[in-house]
Amino acid sequence: MATGTEPHPNSGGVRARTRAAISAPHLRTDRWWLAPAVTAAGLFAFIVYSTWRAFANADYYAAPYVSPFYSPCLAENCKAMPSGPNADLFGGWWAISPAIIILVFPLGFRLTCYYYRKAYYRSFWASPPACAVAEPHAKYSGETRFPLILQNLHRYFFYFALLVACVLTYDTVLSFRDTHENWGHMGLGSLVFLANIVLIWAYTLSCHSCRHIVGGKLKHFSQHPVRYKAWQFVGKLNNRHMQLAWASLVSVALADFYVYLLASGVFDDPRFF
Repeated sequence: MATGTEPHPNSGGVRARTRAAISAPHLRTDRWWLAPAVTAAGLFAFIVYSTWRAFANADYYAAPYVSPFYSPCLAENCKAMPSGPNADLFGGWWAISPAIIILVFPLGFRLTCYYYRKAYYRSFWASPPACAVAEPHAKYSGETRFPLILQNLHRYFFYFALLVACVLTYDTVLSFRDTHENWGHMGLGSLVFLANIVLIWAYTLSCHSCRHIVGGKLKHFSQHPVRYKAWQFVGKLNNRHMQLAWASLVSVALADFYVYLLASGVFDDPRFF
């Protein structure tokens, strides 16, 4: 006998014929929506800020600091230290912001990151919005079709992320020079850059791809003690992958914003020595 709660014959997902006919969308009574809402707000704020800074094409260098959004700066209109890590490889034909050249690599690494997939799948696509909460989509094809199949590029973006981290490490070393390129300087910006690069490296090395590269395909850890130790270290970082993802996202934005404040003349870099 019909009860009025049967799923529609043509419906899919949790309302398919093979699923239990439960009238309630879910049985959770807690504020399950809060976590995806906060995640969406945080990611949206970073997207807005990074887009503005990437296309600004200004206020990204204040000796001896160069914004991480613009480093390595490969366009002719980049004004950094002559002995710094930047080069005019693209010449004058590149008319838009030089940040567009380089940001594709760290952003590609983060967009395909396992944690960030979970974050924006839940917060923006509601796929699913939370544990034990059904997603509104009738069908699910996973990451087997375009465009989500491109998530498999994560392992390759990892190598580019390593290169970017090396460049930002060099920038951090250069931040301990004064405006005349003499060593022995340390300002507040030096500490900002130092904190940022520590978090960048921690997040990069905590990546699942890094863990697989270090310890994957090993049948006997006892025969590879060095790789085993490295795998254990990366595994401990991997346990904090979510926290490191957020911390490094905030730190790179703060480092860029700090350079922006200096370059736009809001205040001078406090110098310790």
